[in-house]
Amino acid sequence: MRIDPLDYYEESEWSRFMTEAEKYQTPFLLVDLNIIRKNYMSLKEYFPFAKVYYAVKANPGRPVLELLRDLGSCFDVASIYELDLLLELGVDPSRVSYGNTIKKACDIAYAYNKGVRLFASDSETDIRNLAANAPGSRVFVRILTEGSETADWPLSRKFGCHPDMSIDLIMLAKKLKLDPQGISFHVGSQQREIGSWDTAISKVRYISDYLDEEKIPLKLINMGGGFPASYISRTQTMDVYAEEITRYLTEDFGEGDELPEVILEPGRSLVAGAGVLVTEVVLVSKKSNAAVDSWVYLDTGKFNGLIETWDEAIKYPLYCESAGRPISDFIIAGPTCDSQDIMYEQFRNPLPRHIDVGDRVYWLTTGAYTSSYCAVGFNGFPPLKTYFIGE
Repeated sequence: MRIDPLDYYEESEWSRFMTEAEKYQTPFLLVDLNIIRKNYMSLKEYFPFAKVYYAVKANPGRPVLELLRDLGSCFDVASIYELDLLLELGVDPSRVSYGNTIKKACDIAYAYNKGVRLFASDSETDIRNLAANAPGSRVFVRILTEGSETADWPLSRKFGCHPDMSIDLIMLAKKLKLDPQGISFHVGSQQREIGSWDTAISKVRYISDYLDEEKIPLKLINMGGGFPASYISRTQTMDVYAEEITRYLTEDFGEGDELPEVILEPGRSLVAGAGVLVTEVVLVSKKSNAAVDSWVYLDTGKFNGLIETWDEAIKYPLYCESAGRPISDFIIAGPTCDSQDIMYEQFRNPLPRHIDVGDRVYWLTTGAYTSSYCAVGFNGFPPLKTYFIGE
């Protein structure tokens, strides 16, 4: 079935995208700030008890950060370079969490000297580095979670530690005169299985019970991100996620004053739906006269914004402005001289059968992890240009 953009955007939103797209030469990303505002306000409505720390890595565009700054959002940074960007925009360091568990001692010191006082950790070495370079800071420990395999972009293994080890790290943090706050987890990016949050929150409850015996109260639960965007595989709406996750929290921790401080670190769910990546067909070809498969080559690919198609993990909905029926499927590849630059080969995204050179192909829901993944000019192709609309 051919993709209908109006399944993903309101008619006025899609009309604005199409009008703006006429102004620019492909490839480029359009980001509608009005959609980000709407998504942020919905998240605050559905999770009124939680603080939002936007994951800057999802889309570090200055207009995005300025909008969220003015809306009152806090920010999760993965590096001192993201921190510097926020400070340049006038964000107070009290609104910043250094959420990367992998960081140099000198970077810890840098962030601390700039005023950051909230840090993530998942190892003894990092805890000791924090004690030495960010004395007295608030620290939360990230745990490993099961169920991340149901996410389109899993994040466990590299980040987090076993729940039993997290207890040891929290006790070490207290011994070293840090301020141990609690536990964080991440159920995996683009997580459609809501029950994954239930499993993770249950682990936090177990840790909390043990820490109570050690007279270390759990003050904070950082639930990370993971809320999905609408790609080919559709998801429940945010209100459904919020209702279920709130129920999990209240069942394990109570509500109101009983509930510890709760942090959310949304990235994809805030900005993905606000973006449309506009590309152009460079070539349509077959590999032999009798070949069944046809190839469509576009003017952008894995190394210029579409890295999340690696292993065909994220399946973006595609729309071609070329009027055409019937539709067909194609192998879709990028323009570089790299054999890995194939976005979809096993998964087939429907496009008009008579698609031709010069036709535009619109990649919907591409506001997250596109412009931020293409920072260098691989094969000489310049980084993806981003244009912001709305507001």
